[in-house]
Amino acid sequence: MKIKLVLTDIDGVWTDGGMYYDEQGNEFKKFNTSDSAGVLFLKKLNIPIGIITGENTNIVKRRYEKLKIDYLFMGVSDKLSIALKLCADLNITLEEAAYIGDDINDIELLKNVGVSATPSQAPDYVKKYANIVTLKKGGEGAFREFVETLLAKDYDIEEILNM
Repeated sequence: MKIKLVLTDIDGVWTDGGMYYDEQGNEFKKFNTSDSAGVLFLKKLNIPIGIITGENTNIVKRRYEKLKIDYLFMGVSDKLSIALKLCADLNITLEEAAYIGDDINDIELLKNVGVSATPSQAPDYVKKYANIVTLKKGGEGAFREFVETLLAKDYDIEEILNM
């Protein structure tokens, strides 16, 4: 079955999970720009992308806006219920969705999507719920690797590039 929706956590997937603060209390996160290629591949195939994160920061919102990602849900404690509602709105099942997350609050969603993934640094008790464990750590291109691995099952990456 082809995936019709890709969902992702941010911290620990798109970032290394670190939170950096300056003397004034400003927060910083480092994103790996190679992950934007994962977004590009999905957009070429018209597969919607959604961010579901427990964080609620303008940093994540800016990344979402810059990459023109389809859905953003911040400050979420129950990621599974958000995913279920989004799937219902899109008239698809959770089995037709893929998700990558890295920690305790991702487990329920990982257990219920059609394809689940974690970056390599996720704890073993989270990895055990993943169909895909990326070789890359969060913040090192794990999202892109996840997307490329996911798409390689049904598509030729070279063909996608020529679309």
